[in-house]
Amino acid sequence: MARAAEAVSAYRSLLRATRKSFAGDTVMLKGSAAEVRQKFEENRGVTSESEIQRLLGEAREASSFISTMIVQAKLNSRGGYEVKPDKDHAGATLEIPSEQIHNKC
Repeated sequence: MARAAEAVSAYRSLLRATRKSFAGDTVMLKGSAAEVRQKFEENRGVTSESEIQRLLGEAREASSFISTMIVQAKLNSRGGYEVKPDKDHAGATLEIPSEQIHNKC
């Protein structure tokens, strides 16, 4: 039962992280929520204690990564993009997508 509570906590933590990081971006919100759910459903039947620990660790790491390393740029009125990191992003490295990646969007 304790593992089930840990899994639910990890699941909710991931959803909170995605809601915060992708606020205002309906496509990313829906996509990330669907992916989180899919990953948890894929591993619902895992019974090995070591595998459960590994999966819970990955979920915690993913939640932390999403919260601290992802910042969405927003198009401003001048035609450029603005990034407004908050206190959770302190010390993170900013990566600007290349034009090749940007043009695919």
